[in-house]
Amino acid sequence: MQDDSAQALSLTLAAWALAILGWGGLAGLIINVDPRVGPLPIWGFFVLWLMAFTGTAVPFVAYLNRRFSREPAPPNVILRQSLWVGLFMATGAWLQRSSLLSSATAGLLLIALVGVEWFLRLREQAQWAPDQPPPDEPA
Repeated sequence: MQDDSAQALSLTLAAWALAILGWGGLAGLIINVDPRVGPLPIWGFFVLWLMAFTGTAVPFVAYLNRRFSREPAPPNVILRQSLWVGLFMATGAWLQRSSLLSSATAGLLLIALVGVEWFLRLREQAQWAPDQPPPDEPA
């Protein structure tokens, strides 16, 4: 097991890598690529958009978890919740491209993603993990 400082450092490095690759790739894609060439620039946009917002959301999600959570959230939960933010933004961009995005659609998507995360957290808390292994009993 890693200690808390090593986990925080790895989460910070992952967030920085996602944000820099996402925003840098997005800038390069917008400046250098013609979107009418084929489907690859469009899907590349969505992937880079997801990476950019996921990396950018990590510090905010970590702060909200520290501020409002009863127990500290592990780094994988913080990264997963940041990924939900990125997925929400990428899905919103995709729906906007198709002219299907409205406030009702965005609200329903937000409720669905929050509900999935709530059920995942509920499942994590319900799993039994003993503090110590049971002592060996003679047969």
